[in-house]
Amino acid sequence: MITYNPAFDLYHTIFRMAHIVDRLEEGECFEIDKVRIWDFYLLFPFKLLDLSLHRNESEVRKSRKFLIDDTVNRYEFKGDNRKFFEWIKPFQVSALNCLVSCGILKKEEYLSNRVCVESREKLKDFLSQAGSLTSEESNALSFLGLFSRAMPLTGIDGLKARTQLLESKYDAE
Repeated sequence: MITYNPAFDLYHTIFRMAHIVDRLEEGECFEIDKVRIWDFYLLFPFKLLDLSLHRNESEVRKSRKFLIDDTVNRYEFKGDNRKFFEWIKPFQVSALNCLVSCGILKKEEYLSNRVCVESREKLKDFLSQAGSLTSEESNALSFLGLFSRAMPLTGIDGLKARTQLLESKYDAE
């Protein structure tokens, strides 16, 4: 039996990364690992239901309930999230390299482990040809923007610690 998983499709990864980068505001930059985490949740929006939320984040909790469908596709990946996240890393890095080589992302920033938009025009042109996200994917990105846009990547309450996709135990505070 042949199965298809968009996580291991470089072209689909480029498509997803371009949509994630499109959500960056003018002059905003994300760490590469933050973009990779967003991509993981774009692949598996239902896994956003497993995110660690604090008691005082009632608005985020309400938004998650509203935006994320809690019906799980039984054909989705059921294994270890952290292992799977490492398996898809080469595809994610290759996709970001492609966006850099096309002039969509800033090379200098990328070499400094950050993702920033170089040319909005090229990005918009690419997205107009590539197509749009599904409503479920768009909702996942909206929720991620609300949940983690201003959140630091490292630290006790950082994105790495809250998602458990990357080791955060030894991060500098």
